[in-house]
Amino acid sequence: MRVAIAGAGAVGRSIAGELLENGHEVLLIDKNPNSISVERVPLAEWLLADACEITSLDEAALQRCHVVIAATGDDKVNLVVSLLAKTEYGVPRVVARVNNPKNEWLYNESWGVDVAVSTPRLMSALVEEAVSVGDLVRLMRFSQGNANLVELTLAADTDLVGTRVGDVAWPVDTALVTIIREGRVLVPGGSDTLEAGDELLFVAAQEREEELETLLAG
Repeated sequence: MRVAIAGAGAVGRSIAGELLENGHEVLLIDKNPNSISVERVPLAEWLLADACEITSLDEAALQRCHVVIAATGDDKVNLVVSLLAKTEYGVPRVVARVNNPKNEWLYNESWGVDVAVSTPRLMSALVEEAVSVGDLVRLMRFSQGNANLVELTLAADTDLVGTRVGDVAWPVDTALVTIIREGRVLVPGGSDTLEAGDELLFVAAQEREEELETLLAG
């Protein structure tokens, strides 16, 4: 898979390193010469250019990319890169970094964003996830389809403990994708039984979150 990353700072380089280790082809783009550190990620392609310019993206052959990641420290740049990647080059998947949580509402399909990643939100969500039981925690927002990745740790006193996954009347537009139990990651099947302390990960429409939380609270 070919991935272009706009922004070769610490975040962009870290992402590039992970993707390269997983066997992907990575191109790092940055207009700041001081950010071009080929020795730090030697297996990546590098391009000194402004990712907000069409000529730069033509040079990057963005139309050949399967994924574009807008990872700069400037929300305006990330939104412009996302929009150009989606509308001008038809990139199938665009992931964008949210720097200021106040701008998160802009990161949607209108700007070409498929997945918006807000570091402040994610960090606060992980704190909540670590200390809360029985409360729905939003981990990530998927712009297309208005869906979120949410987590809930099943309390011992809920009616769902001991119930088979296939017997639960889950709300529409929600999907249980993973159960984390005692350090193991389980792909849930209809015959699997829910247990107290299970961490349940769902992809759910935002308007269904309250209904889902009520169901899981028993």
